[in-house]
Amino acid sequence: MQMETFHWKKNQKLAEDYIAQTDNAKALYPYHFGNLEDWQSRAQWLDEPKTSPQVDRGRLVQVLQKYNEKIGNAQAAFDQISKLADKNTLAIVGGQQAGLFGGSLLVLYKAITIVQLAREWSGKLQRPVVPIFWIAGEDHDFDEVNHTFTLSNAQQIEKIKVDHPTGRRTSVSRLPIEPDAWKEALTALDQSLMDTEFKASLIAKLEGTIEDGATLSDAFARWMAILFGEYGLVLIDSDEPSLRALEAPMFEKLILQNEAFSGSLQKSQDAAQQAGYESQAEISKDGANLFVFADGQRLLLHREGERFTDKKKENSYTRQQLQDLALTTPENLSNNVMSRPLMQEFLFPVLATVLGPGEIAYWSLTKHAFELFGMKMPIIAPRMEFTLIEGTVLKQMNKYGFTFEDVLERFEHKKQEWLDAQDTLQLNERFEAVKSDFSVNYAPLVESLAAINPGVKKLGETNLAKILEQIDFLRNKAGEAYKTQFDAALRQLERIRLTILPFAKPQERVYNGCAYMNRYGNEWLRDLVETPIPVDGLHRIYYL
Repeated sequence: MQMETFHWKKNQKLAEDYIAQTDNAKALYPYHFGNLEDWQSRAQWLDEPKTSPQVDRGRLVQVLQKYNEKIGNAQAAFDQISKLADKNTLAIVGGQQAGLFGGSLLVLYKAITIVQLAREWSGKLQRPVVPIFWIAGEDHDFDEVNHTFTLSNAQQIEKIKVDHPTGRRTSVSRLPIEPDAWKEALTALDQSLMDTEFKASLIAKLEGTIEDGATLSDAFARWMAILFGEYGLVLIDSDEPSLRALEAPMFEKLILQNEAFSGSLQKSQDAAQQAGYESQAEISKDGANLFVFADGQRLLLHREGERFTDKKKENSYTRQQLQDLALTTPENLSNNVMSRPLMQEFLFPVLATVLGPGEIAYWSLTKHAFELFGMKMPIIAPRMEFTLIEGTVLKQMNKYGFTFEDVLERFEHKKQEWLDAQDTLQLNERFEAVKSDFSVNYAPLVESLAAINPGVKKLGETNLAKILEQIDFLRNKAGEAYKTQFDAALRQLERIRLTILPFAKPQERVYNGCAYMNRYGNEWLRDLVETPIPVDGLHRIYYL
C-alpha cells in the first residue's frame, strides 16, 4: 500500500485548532484524542456509577440485534452486539446521513475510522470496544442525501439521484422509494461505470440493497453492512421505532429541563465566541432542540411562553402533553444536531465519537449541556481523510510536474506555466512587441492631429484603440489555435483536477465509492480498514 500524509488545512478554524491542541480550543472540550491519559480517564469515568439516566443494556442489545438482522449484517457484527450486554464494554460511535448508494467517500472513511479506533483501543485498554455507526435516518433534508456523483469516462461529473417520493418534509427513513425510481437510479449508475471484471458483482450487490420498498436509509444500512459487517461494524438507524422506545426517559429529561438545556448551549456558544471563534450553529434561546412528527411532517419545535409550537404555529403542545408524548409514543419525537449527542451518550457507553470538521466545531456547543444532564462530552476523534489517486493520474501529474499541493492551490497558474513553456513561437511576446511598436509610432501622429481639429484627434484615439483591440483579438485566436495542438495534454490536466478537486471541493466530499470499487474491486477498501493508520487529523493520499 502506497500512501503519504498531507496537511490539508481545514476550512473550519475551531476544528483545526482542536486537532492542534491550541489553548483557545482546548478549553472547549474535556478530552483530546491525542492524549493517552484522556482515553484512560474517559474509560474510568464511564465505569463510575451515574446519577444521569442510562439505557438498559439488555434492551439495547435486543434492539441492535433486531435491526442488524433486518439489514442482513454479518456475524462479526452480532458478536460485537452481544458484548454490549457486559458493562465492561465500551463503544466508538460515529454517524452520517443515509446517502444514495453509500453517499460520498467520506462516509466510508468515517466507518473505517470507527472500526480502526475500536480495534486499537480494545487492544490498548484490554477490554471490548464496539464500533457503532449511527445512521441519521431521522433527518428530513431529502435533497441532501438523494444523490451522488461519479466521474464518467468522458470526464464529466455525473449526478445520479432519486426524486422525493411524496414531497412531505419527513424523515428519510419514513420515505419508501418506488421500485421504478430505484431501478432508474441504479441504471444511471450502471451506465456511468466502465465495464470491468468487478462491475456485475457490484451492481448485483447494490440491487440487493434496494429490494422490498427500501427507503434510502434501508438501502444505505444494507450497503454499509456489505462493506463493513465482516469487521464488526454495528449499524443502527436513529429513527428506528424500537430505538425510540428506549429513548423515552431521555426525551422526558430534555423536555422537563428544556430552558436549562437551551441556556447551556448559549453558555457554550458564549465561551466559544470569547475564545475567538464564530458561532458554530444557530442557537436560539427559545429553541426546544427537538422535532415532533405531526401531519406527516417532521417539525422543529420552539418554546412560546408555556407552550411548545412549530414555526407556523399549527401544532402546539403544553409541556405535559409533550412529556406524555415522550413516554407513550416516543417515535413521534426526534432529535436535532444539539440534542442528538446527548441521546447518543444516553444510549451507548461512548468512549469516543468520530466527527468531521464541521461536527467537531458544533459539538463544542454541547459541553455544558452534557454537564447539565450529569454526562460528560466523550473524546472527539477526527474522521480520517483520504484522496484516492489512480496510477494513470499519478503518471500524468509526474509528466506535467504537478504536485498534490499544486492542484489544490495553484492549478490554473501551473497549467498556464506549462502551456507557456510549450510556446516556441513566443506569441505573447511577439504580439506585445507589435502592439508596443505600433503605439510608439502611431500615438504621436494621433496627438498631432489636434492641430487640425480636436474631433480628428478623438477619431484617431478611437482608431488606435480599435487597432490594438484587433491585435489582441488576433493574438487570442492564434493562442486558441495553438492550444488545440495540446488538446490531449489539457484533457489530462483536467483529469488531474477533476480527480483531486471536483467542484473545488475535496474528492471525498463529492465522489461515490462505487466507481473505485468498480475499477479496482474492494482491495483498496480492505487496505484502509485492515492497515493500522493513526488517527491524527492529517489528510492521506492513497495511490491505487
